[in-house]
Amino acid sequence: MPMTDERVTVVVADDHPVYREGITRGLQASGQITVVAEAEDGRAALEAVRRLEPQVALVDYRLPGLDGIAVAHAVARDHLPTRVLLLSATTDSAVVFRALEEGASGYLAKDSRRSEIVDAVLKVAHGKQVVAPDLAGGLVEEIRMRADRDTTVLTERERQVLTGFAAGRSIPQVAAELFLGASTVKTHAQRLYEKLGVSDRAAAVAEAMRRGLLE
Repeated sequence: MPMTDERVTVVVADDHPVYREGITRGLQASGQITVVAEAEDGRAALEAVRRLEPQVALVDYRLPGLDGIAVAHAVARDHLPTRVLLLSATTDSAVVFRALEEGASGYLAKDSRRSEIVDAVLKVAHGKQVVAPDLAGGLVEEIRMRADRDTTVLTERERQVLTGFAAGRSIPQVAAELFLGASTVKTHAQRLYEKLGVSDRAAAVAEAMRRGLLE
Protein backbone atom coordinates (compact mmCIF):
# COMPACT_ATOMS: atom_id res chain seq x y z
CA MET A 1 0.00 0.00 0.00
CA PRO A 2 1.58 3.33 -1.02
CA MET A 3 2.37 5.96 1.59
CA THR A 4 0.03 8.95 1.74
CA ASP A 5 0.17 12.28 3.57
CA GLU A 6 -3.27 11.72 5.05
CA ARG A 7 -3.50 9.09 7.76
CA VAL A 8 -6.32 6.56 7.94
CA THR A 9 -8.50 7.09 11.02
CA VAL A 10 -9.34 4.00 13.07
CA VAL A 11 -11.35 3.01 16.15
CA VAL A 12 -9.93 -0.08 17.91
CA ALA A 13 -12.28 -2.25 19.98
CA ASP A 14 -11.11 -5.18 22.11
CA ASP A 15 -11.97 -6.15 25.67
CA HIS A 16 -8.40 -7.21 26.50
CA PRO A 17 -6.50 -3.99 27.41
CA VAL A 18 -2.99 -5.32 26.77
CA TYR A 19 -3.89 -6.67 23.32
CA ARG A 20 -5.87 -3.52 22.45
CA GLU A 21 -3.01 -1.25 23.47
CA GLY A 22 -0.52 -3.36 21.51
CA ILE A 23 -2.63 -3.17 18.37
CA THR A 24 -3.04 0.58 18.81
CA ARG A 25 0.72 1.06 19.14
CA GLY A 26 1.36 -1.07 16.08
CA LEU A 27 -1.13 0.86 13.96
CA GLN A 28 0.21 4.24 15.09
CA ALA A 29 3.80 3.12 14.47
CA SER A 30 3.01 2.44 10.81
CA GLY A 31 3.00 6.19 10.16
CA GLN A 32 -0.13 5.79 8.02
CA ILE A 33 -2.82 5.29 10.66
CA THR A 34 -4.23 7.39 13.50
CA VAL A 35 -6.23 5.62 16.21
CA VAL A 36 -8.90 8.15 17.18
CA ALA A 37 -10.52 6.07 19.95
CA GLU A 38 -10.34 2.76 21.80
CA ALA A 39 -13.30 0.79 23.15
CA GLU A 40 -13.60 -2.22 25.43
CA ASP A 41 -17.10 -3.34 24.44
CA GLY A 42 -19.37 -3.36 21.40
CA ARG A 43 -21.71 -0.58 22.49
CA ALA A 44 -18.81 1.78 23.20
CA ALA A 45 -17.29 0.87 19.83
CA LEU A 46 -20.52 1.66 18.00
CA GLU A 47 -20.93 4.93 19.89
CA ALA A 48 -17.36 5.93 18.94
CA VAL A 49 -17.99 5.05 15.30
CA ARG A 50 -21.16 7.16 15.24
CA ARG A 51 -19.49 10.09 16.97
CA LEU A 52 -16.14 10.13 15.18
CA GLU A 53 -16.94 8.46 11.81
CA PRO A 54 -13.48 6.90 11.39
CA GLN A 55 -12.59 5.31 8.09
CA VAL A 56 -12.13 1.90 9.73
CA ALA A 57 -13.30 0.19 12.92
CA LEU A 58 -10.98 -2.66 13.91
CA VAL A 59 -13.27 -4.75 16.10
CA ASP A 60 -12.85 -8.00 18.01
CA TYR A 61 -15.56 -10.57 17.16
CA ARG A 62 -16.17 -11.52 20.79
CA LEU A 63 -17.01 -8.30 22.63
CA PRO A 64 -19.24 -7.71 25.66
CA GLY A 65 -22.56 -6.00 24.95
CA LEU A 66 -22.56 -6.20 21.16
CA ASP A 67 -20.26 -8.63 19.37
CA GLY A 68 -18.26 -7.58 16.33
CA ILE A 69 -20.81 -8.90 13.86
CA ALA A 70 -23.58 -6.91 15.57
CA VAL A 71 -21.42 -3.80 15.31
CA ALA A 72 -20.82 -4.45 11.60
CA HIS A 73 -24.55 -4.99 11.07
CA ALA A 74 -25.45 -1.72 12.83
CA VAL A 75 -22.86 0.25 10.84
CA ALA A 76 -24.19 -1.16 7.55
CA ARG A 77 -27.84 -0.76 8.58
CA ASP A 78 -27.36 2.89 9.51
CA HIS A 79 -25.29 3.62 6.36
CA LEU A 80 -22.37 4.94 8.40
CA PRO A 81 -19.23 5.76 6.38
CA THR A 82 -16.99 3.53 8.51
CA ARG A 83 -15.82 0.15 7.23
CA VAL A 84 -15.60 -2.64 9.81
CA LEU A 85 -12.66 -5.06 9.95
CA LEU A 86 -13.09 -7.95 12.38
CA LEU A 87 -10.12 -9.37 14.24
CA SER A 88 -10.83 -12.62 16.04
CA ALA A 89 -9.50 -15.82 17.54
CA THR A 90 -12.56 -17.51 15.99
CA THR A 91 -11.75 -18.83 12.51
CA ASP A 92 -14.89 -20.89 11.85
CA SER A 93 -15.88 -20.42 8.19
CA ALA A 94 -19.57 -20.02 9.06
CA VAL A 95 -18.70 -17.11 11.36
CA VAL A 96 -16.50 -15.51 8.69
CA PHE A 97 -19.30 -15.87 6.13
CA ARG A 98 -21.86 -14.37 8.51
CA ALA A 99 -19.57 -11.45 9.32
CA LEU A 100 -19.17 -10.55 5.65
CA GLU A 101 -22.89 -11.11 5.02
CA GLU A 102 -23.74 -8.70 7.84
CA GLY A 103 -21.58 -5.94 6.40
CA ALA A 104 -18.00 -6.45 7.59
CA SER A 105 -15.35 -5.45 5.06
CA GLY A 106 -12.79 -7.94 6.27
CA TYR A 107 -11.90 -10.69 8.73
CA LEU A 108 -8.49 -11.51 10.19
CA ALA A 109 -7.30 -14.03 12.76
CA LYS A 110 -5.94 -12.53 15.97
CA ASP A 111 -2.60 -14.26 15.47
CA SER A 112 -2.01 -12.30 12.24
CA ARG A 113 1.31 -10.47 12.09
CA ARG A 114 1.22 -6.77 12.93
CA SER A 115 2.22 -5.91 9.35
CA GLU A 116 -0.72 -7.96 8.04
CA ILE A 117 -3.14 -6.09 10.28
CA VAL A 118 -1.78 -2.71 9.19
CA ASP A 119 -1.98 -3.74 5.54
CA ALA A 120 -5.57 -4.99 5.98
CA VAL A 121 -6.66 -1.74 7.66
CA LEU A 122 -5.21 0.30 4.80
CA LYS A 123 -6.83 -1.90 2.15
CA VAL A 124 -10.24 -1.81 3.86
CA ALA A 125 -9.96 1.99 4.19
CA HIS A 126 -9.51 2.17 0.42
CA GLY A 127 -12.63 0.13 -0.31
CA LYS A 128 -11.20 -3.36 -0.59
CA GLN A 129 -12.47 -6.49 1.14
CA VAL A 130 -9.90 -8.50 3.06
CA VAL A 131 -9.99 -12.08 4.32
CA ALA A 132 -6.87 -13.73 5.72
CA PRO A 133 -5.47 -16.24 3.19
CA ASP A 134 -5.70 -19.12 5.66
CA LEU A 135 -9.43 -18.40 6.10
CA ALA A 136 -10.23 -17.97 2.43
CA GLY A 137 -10.36 -21.71 1.61
CA GLY A 138 -12.93 -22.39 4.32
CA LEU A 139 -14.95 -19.38 3.22
CA VAL A 140 -15.10 -20.63 -0.37
CA GLU A 141 -16.34 -24.02 0.86
CA GLU A 142 -18.95 -22.33 3.07
CA ILE A 143 -20.23 -20.32 0.10
CA ARG A 144 -20.41 -23.46 -2.03
CA MET A 145 -22.35 -25.36 0.63
CA ARG A 146 -24.81 -22.50 1.08
CA ALA A 147 -25.27 -22.21 -2.68
CA ASP A 148 -26.07 -25.92 -2.84
CA ARG A 149 -28.69 -25.50 -0.12
CA ASP A 150 -30.21 -22.46 -1.79
CA THR A 151 -30.67 -24.29 -5.09
CA THR A 152 -32.49 -27.21 -3.48
CA VAL A 153 -35.66 -28.09 -5.38
CA LEU A 154 -38.78 -29.05 -3.43
CA THR A 155 -41.10 -31.77 -4.63
CA GLU A 156 -44.72 -30.87 -5.30
CA ARG A 157 -45.83 -32.59 -2.07
CA GLU A 158 -43.15 -30.79 -0.05
CA ARG A 159 -44.29 -27.51 -1.54
CA GLN A 160 -47.92 -28.29 -0.65
CA VAL A 161 -46.93 -29.15 2.92
CA LEU A 162 -44.89 -25.95 3.15
CA THR A 163 -47.82 -23.90 1.87
CA GLY A 164 -50.03 -25.47 4.53
CA PHE A 165 -47.51 -24.64 7.25
CA ALA A 166 -47.30 -21.06 5.97
CA ALA A 167 -51.09 -20.81 6.34
CA GLY A 168 -50.76 -21.84 9.98
CA ARG A 169 -52.04 -25.39 9.58
CA SER A 170 -50.86 -28.32 11.70
CA ILE A 171 -49.71 -31.65 10.28
CA PRO A 172 -53.15 -33.28 10.87
CA GLN A 173 -54.85 -30.32 9.16
CA VAL A 174 -52.47 -30.47 6.19
CA ALA A 175 -53.04 -34.22 5.97
CA ALA A 176 -56.81 -33.75 5.88
CA GLU A 177 -56.56 -31.03 3.24
CA LEU A 178 -54.34 -33.17 0.99
CA PHE A 179 -56.28 -36.40 1.65
CA LEU A 180 -53.12 -38.02 2.98
CA GLY A 181 -52.29 -39.90 6.16
CA ALA A 182 -50.65 -37.90 8.93
CA SER A 183 -47.63 -40.21 8.84
CA THR A 184 -47.16 -39.49 5.12
CA VAL A 185 -47.29 -35.74 5.73
CA LYS A 186 -44.79 -36.15 8.56
CA THR A 187 -42.43 -37.90 6.14
CA HIS A 188 -42.76 -35.07 3.60
CA ALA A 189 -42.29 -32.53 6.40
CA GLN A 190 -39.11 -34.23 7.62
CA ARG A 191 -37.64 -34.20 4.11
CA LEU A 192 -38.62 -30.53 3.83
CA TYR A 193 -36.85 -29.76 7.12
CA GLU A 194 -33.72 -31.56 5.95
CA LYS A 195 -33.61 -29.62 2.69
CA LEU A 196 -34.06 -26.30 4.47
CA GLY A 197 -31.73 -27.15 7.35
CA VAL A 198 -34.40 -26.55 10.03
CA SER A 199 -36.20 -28.60 12.67
CA ASP A 200 -39.77 -27.31 12.94
CA ARG A 201 -42.68 -25.76 11.03
CA ALA A 202 -42.08 -22.14 12.00
CA ALA A 203 -38.40 -22.31 11.07
CA ALA A 204 -39.27 -24.00 7.77
CA VAL A 205 -41.64 -21.17 6.84
CA ALA A 206 -39.11 -18.49 7.85
CA GLU A 207 -36.28 -20.14 5.91
CA ALA A 208 -38.50 -20.71 2.85
CA MET A 209 -39.46 -17.03 2.88
CA ARG A 210 -35.79 -16.05 3.11
CA ARG A 211 -35.00 -18.19 0.08
CA GLY A 212 -37.97 -16.95 -1.90
CA LEU A 213 -39.65 -20.38 -2.00
CA LEU A 214 -43.03 -19.03 -0.88
CA GLU A 215 -45.02 -16.84 -3.23
